[in-house]
Amino acid sequence: MRRVLPHLILGLGAALMLLPFYWMILTSIRAPAEIFDVSLWPVPRDFSAVQNYGQAASTVPMARFMLNGVIVCGGILIVQVLTAVPAAYALAKLRFPGRRLLMALVIGALCIPMQALALPLFVGLARTNLLNTYFAQMMPFFLSVFAIFLFRQSFRSYPDEIIEAARMDGFSEMEICWRLVLRGSLPSLAAFSVFSVVAHWNDLYWPLIVVSDMAIAPPPLGMLFFSDVESGANYGALMAGAAMITAPMILCFLLARRSFIAGITMTGVK
Repeated sequence: MRRVLPHLILGLGAALMLLPFYWMILTSIRAPAEIFDVSLWPVPRDFSAVQNYGQAASTVPMARFMLNGVIVCGGILIVQVLTAVPAAYALAKLRFPGRRLLMALVIGALCIPMQALALPLFVGLARTNLLNTYFAQMMPFFLSVFAIFLFRQSFRSYPDEIIEAARMDGFSEMEICWRLVLRGSLPSLAAFSVFSVVAHWNDLYWPLIVVSDMAIAPPPLGMLFFSDVESGANYGALMAGAAMITAPMILCFLLARRSFIAGITMTGVK
């Protein structure tokens, strides 16, 4: 029982977490007459996947929405890594006055919600005529205090002896940071990449504020446009669109799951 019971509890929890995804896929292949059927039987009476997915792909530019999501998430992730890695290395391995204060500020910044900064950011972007651009969608997230905290916790476990040896061999601090320390923390990099991409791929709040042009809309905002076009009536096509924009994130996590778990584990080990 000691072996079976934990797996049984985890299995029930996993089934509960997977049920919405199963219902989404099931709804996306059903005909409108079966949408509100409470049956969980995986084979519908009228298989309508072709019609639903075809309508989702043709009614609005779904491929364009997904490309916009790749551009926005990729741009955010690249700048976040470029800014967070040197900051985390300095906080983890360099000794300088005010280091503890800066770390306290990083932890405090984790408590500031995005909604508190939305108005001044919007006003600044509006005055510089940068609304309805990719930059407007990416700019508020270029600096990630969560990334600094995550990488700092991971970098602390890197041996100081190797860093001292690299300094004696003539390595600069930036070379040590990028070529040695970051390479030893690739699982943490993979874990943060999953966190960042999933968070910004699914973000609707900020794009809803700064984007009104369908041509640069990310996937969640694109689904909102699709819902407006459909007037919320064709739930099969809506679920088909939702499945299309969810699939890349599931695939991303499955490909990086081992590094993701290892990266989360490493952040708690010194």
